[in-house]
Amino acid sequence: FGVILYLTEKPCGKGWKRFGGSCYFLSNDTASWETGRDYCRNSGGDLVIVNSKEEQVHCVNDFISGFNMGYWIGLSDHEQEGTWTWVDGSPVTLSFWYPGQPDNHYGEEHCGIMWYNGQWNDLNCKDGRRWICEK
Repeated sequence: FGVILYLTEKPCGKGWKRFGGSCYFLSNDTASWETGRDYCRNSGGDLVIVNSKEEQVHCVNDFISGFNMGYWIGLSDHEQEGTWTWVDGSPVTLSFWYPGQPDNHYGEEHCGIMWYNGQWNDLNCKDGRRWICEK
């Protein structure tokens, strides 16, 4: 008799949802970009990195549509003003910036958010927002 192996996906954890090969978490709390990132890292992930249009649509449709607010994503220009990169250091190759954004308003907007309609904006990293984690 042969042995049949069933490959099962590792559970995401309480409050996390699976999509494709990743798990996602949408916070209920609001905090700075750094605090949101710390939460994600302490949970085994990081702020979401949007690698595809499908992932972007998933985040909007399954998590944030209907909530009239922006959510921190893993996007910043901390390293060099005007050069936006993801939290893993990779460059932004696909973007969904709101028209006229990023604009670094008042010279203090260095962190990225995703609005409920899926468009991105740059904001002051100290603003209190919800966040989306990925692991």
